[in-house]
Amino acid sequence: MVSQNVAEIIKNHVVLEVECINRMYLNGYVPELQTEGGFVHFVRKHLGFPIASTAVISPLSQAVIHAIEVFAKDQHVDLITFDKNQRKDDVTQDYLARASFAEGVLYIGKAQEKAAVFRTIHKRNAETGKSYPWISRGTALPNHYYFYLLDEDFGPLFIKFCSYFPYAIKVCINGHEWVKRQLAKEGIAFEALDNGVLSC
Repeated sequence: MVSQNVAEIIKNHVVLEVECINRMYLNGYVPELQTEGGFVHFVRKHLGFPIASTAVISPLSQAVIHAIEVFAKDQHVDLITFDKNQRKDDVTQDYLARASFAEGVLYIGKAQEKAAVFRTIHKRNAETGKSYPWISRGTALPNHYYFYLLDEDFGPLFIKFCSYFPYAIKVCINGHEWVKRQLAKEGIAFEALDNGVLSC
């Protein structure tokens, strides 16, 4: 009887070796709009308001939300609200099972989630006693919109938009889904796992 170590056994039985990033998150943001000073500059110089306040940002946020709702309606894409404890992956799997296209938007999901935002607070002038607005960084629970997509090269992925200024974006792709798409394009039969390949 010849003894073999684990590395030798695996080497003789592996038919597919994958080197990829499991999940990759790409964050999109405007660097100049991440500080209180940047916010004040944007409101005063770009929007043209004499006093910086978060109140003037509200119409921009409403426009973002309106554009998403119009897109969903025009493209006949479901816009759903996630329940508090609902698993987004479960919802996505249902949509994937029914998808009749190779590339496009599966659905848009909406969820309230914590985000870094700007707030207007009031400070008081020590000499005059008058109050004045001041921009402060804080957190809130605005709606985030998840665009769940199906891509020919990357498979299922999502782009997440915060609906509140400064509108941070996150893209999430999965390396294993990319591998599955490449195997399918090469005509290599495989047995898929939720997040990987069982056999090929």
